[in-house]
Amino acid sequence: MLNRNHLVKDVRLKLEEYIDLNNHAYYNNRELSWLAFNKRVLEEAMDERNPVLERLKFLAIFSSNLDEFFMVRVAGLKDQIQAGYTKPENKSGLTPKEQIREISKLTQELVQTHYNTFKLLLTKIEDQISILSIDDLSKQELTKLEQHFDEVIFPVLTPMGIDAYRPFPLLANKSLNLAVSLCNHHECLPIYKKMAIVQIPRGFDRYVEVPRNDRSNRKYYVFLEDLISHFVYKLFKGLKVHSVTQFRITRNADLEIHEQNATDFLKEIEEELKMRKWGETVRLELSNKQIDHDMFTYLVDEMEIQKDDAYFIDGPLDLTFLFNFYKQHAPFMEQYIFEPLIPQPPRDLLLNNRWKKLNIFDAAEQKDILLHHPYESFEPVVDFVHCAAGDPNVLAIKQTLYRVSRQSPIIEALKKAAENGKQVLVLVELKARFDEEHNVHWAKELEESGCLVIYGKTFLKTHSKITLVVRKKNGQIQRFVHLGTGNYNEETAKIYSDFGLITSNEEFGIDATNFFNYLSGFMERPQFHHFSMSPMEIRDDFIQFIDDEIKYHKQFGNGRIIAKMNSFTEKHLIMKLYEASQAGVKIDLIVRGICCLRPGIVGVSENIRVRSIVGRFLEHSRIYYFHHNGEQKIYLASADLMTRNIEKRVEIAFPIYNKALKEWINQILSIFLQDNVKAREQDQHGYYSYVEKRQDEENIDSQMTFFKLAYEAAENQAELAVNPLPGLT
Repeated sequence: MLNRNHLVKDVRLKLEEYIDLNNHAYYNNRELSWLAFNKRVLEEAMDERNPVLERLKFLAIFSSNLDEFFMVRVAGLKDQIQAGYTKPENKSGLTPKEQIREISKLTQELVQTHYNTFKLLLTKIEDQISILSIDDLSKQELTKLEQHFDEVIFPVLTPMGIDAYRPFPLLANKSLNLAVSLCNHHECLPIYKKMAIVQIPRGFDRYVEVPRNDRSNRKYYVFLEDLISHFVYKLFKGLKVHSVTQFRITRNADLEIHEQNATDFLKEIEEELKMRKWGETVRLELSNKQIDHDMFTYLVDEMEIQKDDAYFIDGPLDLTFLFNFYKQHAPFMEQYIFEPLIPQPPRDLLLNNRWKKLNIFDAAEQKDILLHHPYESFEPVVDFVHCAAGDPNVLAIKQTLYRVSRQSPIIEALKKAAENGKQVLVLVELKARFDEEHNVHWAKELEESGCLVIYGKTFLKTHSKITLVVRKKNGQIQRFVHLGTGNYNEETAKIYSDFGLITSNEEFGIDATNFFNYLSGFMERPQFHHFSMSPMEIRDDFIQFIDDEIKYHKQFGNGRIIAKMNSFTEKHLIMKLYEASQAGVKIDLIVRGICCLRPGIVGVSENIRVRSIVGRFLEHSRIYYFHHNGEQKIYLASADLMTRNIEKRVEIAFPIYNKALKEWINQILSIFLQDNVKAREQDQHGYYSYVEKRQDEENIDSQMTFFKLAYEAAENQAELAVNPLPGLT
C-alpha cells in the first residue's frame, strides 16, 4: 500500500516543476495592498476597545494617509496614463488604468465607512461635545456668531470672481474652498449666473464654539466652513447667492528633481518646493450638504479630471482637523484617551545597583547596547550626540539625518559640537518626502554653525540611520557607532516602534568610517566587515541567506525565517521566499503595511504566514532573522524590502552578535507572533482578518506587553538599588 504522505509529496514536487512564480495570481498589487493597510488603520477607529478620542485620531491618520497616497501614488499612475503608458506592472499584472479603476472603487467604499464611523463617534462624546448645524442654532446664538463672523472672519476672506478678466484661480493643494453660484435678485437663469470662489482661511480652527448657556461643561461647535457658507452673501452685496458648494482639491505633489545637471542641489529643491502646491489635480472632494450639479460639472471640467476622481462626502471635508481637535480636548477628557505610558530607562544602560545611568561611552565600551523605542527612552540617543558635542576627547561626529523634529536637540548638539571646534559632518537628506522644506532649513542652519553639510548621492536617497563618534582616550583612537531602524527624531520616537544599537565594536567603527567617506568623497564602494548596504547589496546578501536556509533545511529539517518590516514589494526576494516555502522552510512575515507576497498558496507559499500589527504605536522596526541551523543570523536595518529601498536608496542592515541581545530579539519576535489582539493575518487571496483567538487563550497585545516588560525591568533595577543582591557591587 502506498504511503499517502509520500504520494502527496511526489504530487507536490511534480506540481512545483510546472509552477511559474511569475504568475500574477501569486502577488498583491502594491497600491491595493496599501489601501488594505489604510483599512486596518480605519479598523482601529472602529475598534470599541480603543478610547473614543483615540478613535477619532485614527480617523485623522486615515485621512492624512489617504491624502499622501493620492498626492504621490495616484498622481504617479495618472502621469503614466497621460504619457500613454499601458504596460501592466510586473507583479499583479494590472495596467495603470486598471489600477486607477480599482483604487477609485475601493476608496469610495472606505470613505463611506470613514464618515459613518465619524458620525457614530460624535454620538459617543455628545455628553461633552456637540457639533451642530447652523439650523440647530437659536436666533440669539446665530446673532452672536454673526458678530464673530463680522469682526474676526470677514476681514480675512477674499472673494474671487470668475469672468473673462478673472480666470479660475489656482487653488493650493489640500485647500478647502467654497464655490459660490450667484445671480441678480430678479433673474437667476443659467445665462445670468455668476461664479466666485472663497477660500476657507487656514489660520482658524475648523470649528467655532457656539456661545450657548449650558449649566454643564458641554461644548458646542459649528464648522467654520458652514458658518462662512451661511454668511457668504455678505461678500456679494447686490447679488443673490444661488448655491454654495464646499470642495477640496488634492494635487500631484511628487517632486520632479533634476539632479544630473543641478549645480546647486539645495536651490534645485527650493525651486521644486514652490511648484508642489500647484501640481495637477488628482482628486476632488465635495460636501453633499448642498450639491449644485451644474457647479460639480463645471469644477470637474475646470480641474480636468474624470468624474470617478470626485468623492461626495457625507460630512465635513478633510478630517485631519481631528489631530488638533484631539490635542485641544484630550487634557479635559482623560477618560476618552489612552492611559499615558512613559518610556523607561533602557535596561542596558542602568547601573548594576545604583539607580543612575553610566556615561554613554563608558557603557558602550563594556558591551553593545540595544534600545527598543518607545518602550525604552530615546534620551540615550540624544545623550550620545550631546555628550560627544561637549566631550573634549571627541574629535569628530558624523551623522545622517532623514527626518528630525521641528525643535531638534540633535541639531542643537551638532551645532554646539561644531562651535566647540570638532569636525562635524552631517548628511541631510533633502529628498525626504514632505520634509524637504524642513530639511533645507536645517541644512542652512548647520552650515552657518560650521558643520560640513552634504546631501548624499545623485539619484539616491540616503535613508540610513547612523552616527559615528571619533574619540581619543589615553592616546588611542576610539570609534563609537549608533545604528538605528528609525529616524533621529525624539518626538516620533515616542510613537514609533524602533531599535537602536550603540557599539564600540572596532570593525563596526571602521565600517562607519568607510560609509561616511563613501558618501562625502569620491571613494569607490567599500567592502564592509559587517554592514550590508543598499543599493543592491542587502538584496544580494538576503538572497544568499535564504539560499543557505534552504540548504540547511534540506540537510537538517529546521529551516526558519522571520522578517519584520513596514512594507514588502521586492519581487526577487518574494520569489526567493516562495522557493524557500516550496523547500519546506517555515517563514513568518510581520509586515505592517504593503505586502505584495501572498501566503498560503498550495505549492507556492503554503509555508509562509503574513501578519500585520496595527495598534497604538506605529510599527516601524525592521528585523531579519535566519535560523541557519542554530547560528541565528539576526540583522536590524533601516530598509524595508521594497524595490525603492533596495535599488534607489542608501540603506544599512547591521548584524547583532551579542548572545544576550539575540535572545532578547528572539523574545520580541516571539511576542509579535503571539499577538492576538492587534494582529491581522493575510489569506491566500490577499485579504486580512483579525487573528483567531482560542477560547482559553489569554489576550496578548504585543505593544502593551513590551511596555509591561520595560516597566518591570525598571522596577527590578530600582529594587536592586535599594536592596542589592549579596555580592553585587
